[in-house]
Amino acid sequence: VQLQASGGGLVRTGESLRLSCLSSRRLANWQNVAWQRQAPGKQREWVATSSASGRALYTDSVKGRFTISRDNAENTVYLQMDNLKPEDTAVYYCTIPAANPPIWGQGTLVTVSS
Repeated sequence: VQLQASGGGLVRTGESLRLSCLSSRRLANWQNVAWQRQAPGKQREWVATSSASGRALYTDSVKGRFTISRDNAENTVYLQMDNLKPEDTAVYYCTIPAANPPIWGQGTLVTVSS
């Protein structure tokens, strides 16, 4: 299985981006798909998770600003990021954590300027 993340870019504070994560296999096969991020000089952190049932979970710092969704027909998970802040600057990765071993995409860079 391969995951391909896309949609990153350079935006200003308060603007929006939508990240996409395309799976090479049927997304419905996977219970949870998550986004994680790694900011420069910091450890990777979990951002959001989408379950097969549509349940969404978020880390506190993005609640109310980010929305994770999935389109099983398109084998794609999205991360809509609104009201972006400079502290959201990071490489964003999509991952299937329950796979053995866990599956990671290549990452897409999001840069938010102040």
